[in-house]
Amino acid sequence: MNSPERTFPPLRLAFAIWGLGAAFYLIGFYQRVAPAVITRELMSEFTLGAAALGNLSAFYYYSYVAIQIPAGLLADRWGPRRVLTAGAAIAAAGTLLFALAPAYAAAGLGRLLIGGSVGVAFVSMLKLAGHWFAPTRFAMIAGLALACGVLGAVSAGVPLRLMVDAFGWRNVMCFAAALTGLLAVAIWVAVRDDPAERGYASYAPVAPARHAPILQSIRQTLTTSNVWLVFLISGAVSGPALTFGGLWGVPFLSTHYRISTSQASMITSLLLVCWAVTGPFVGALSDRLRRRKPLYALGALLAAAGWCIALLVPNLPLSLLVILLGFIGCASSAVMVGFAIAKESSPAALAGTAGGIANMGNMLGGMIMQPAVGWILDRRWTGTFADGVRVYDFGAYRAGFMLMLVWLAAAMVLLVFVRETHCRQTQ
Repeated sequence: MNSPERTFPPLRLAFAIWGLGAAFYLIGFYQRVAPAVITRELMSEFTLGAAALGNLSAFYYYSYVAIQIPAGLLADRWGPRRVLTAGAAIAAAGTLLFALAPAYAAAGLGRLLIGGSVGVAFVSMLKLAGHWFAPTRFAMIAGLALACGVLGAVSAGVPLRLMVDAFGWRNVMCFAAALTGLLAVAIWVAVRDDPAERGYASYAPVAPARHAPILQSIRQTLTTSNVWLVFLISGAVSGPALTFGGLWGVPFLSTHYRISTSQASMITSLLLVCWAVTGPFVGALSDRLRRRKPLYALGALLAAAGWCIALLVPNLPLSLLVILLGFIGCASSAVMVGFAIAKESSPAALAGTAGGIANMGNMLGGMIMQPAVGWILDRRWTGTFADGVRVYDFGAYRAGFMLMLVWLAAAMVLLVFVRETHCRQTQ
């Protein structure tokens, strides 16, 4: 229990502690998007088709999604400091394995290790935010977390392409492994789970003396309807952005709009930048209005409308397509409000578990859709090659992208059943 004479931590200290977790999340987002920029290198070096490439990229999501509930439970029990340090160390090892992989199997194992290890970052950041920041800032901090992540995605756009052209993709990945290892050391030295460890008052409610059994914690969280609704809806809202921006957008744009890979990377990066920049403002607006559901629903609706035009209409003027993708990125940032809904709908002691379940749904879109779109592309492939790499026509891409739009339409129906929390924490 906080003693009454203690003061809350200064914002600069809170952001410094939280920022190291955010740096790890940035690296995780970089790793998520990197395959989109090196598709030709990967397809050529490992002799891959679209489905195999989609699976290689999605190995990240398989382990990322699987770790979310365990990550939430560990953050609740062990604390974010230990979880983040272990995650960064394993991510460094996985990145090195991917960089040195002699064959597809080793590369897949590297991606699997990366996804599972960086998967602890977001949940741990939310857990830190609950202790180091006032509850009225939570949605804004969640939006800032997305901004940090998308900054990593942007670094995996044009900057990564230029570095790969200069040094080769394996050398660049080796450097990323070394950087992640150094971050693991910094997190262990500097991060603390609660302000009380630095002599300040904590914003977190007083925790129970004993944790509930693990299965009971999961059951208690999953029986909250808002949590599993956010689980399903978040995957649909973020899935198209992660699938397009994280893998298939670059080859789609470079093939059908006849632009270079670097230009295509800039355009997909714009989508992610708009997602990141808008996130904190949407979160802050939700906190100010003390409403969650209207902003969540409006963002999903606008994103769906934008995707329908961008993905289904052929030969759009490139300038219009760029504007559309920027608009879609802004609308999709409403997905961050879902994390606040999940947190506020569950008991405070289970905030990490609720965040893990919500983030599992958030990543489900990329995990399912990246290989699913690749599978459709291979089924619709007409046998065309360019420089030894398969080329897919617009009809094939349109058929693949339809899968994302159907899920997004279903999510908007589910949004009707979400209960408004009015920014109040369940006791």
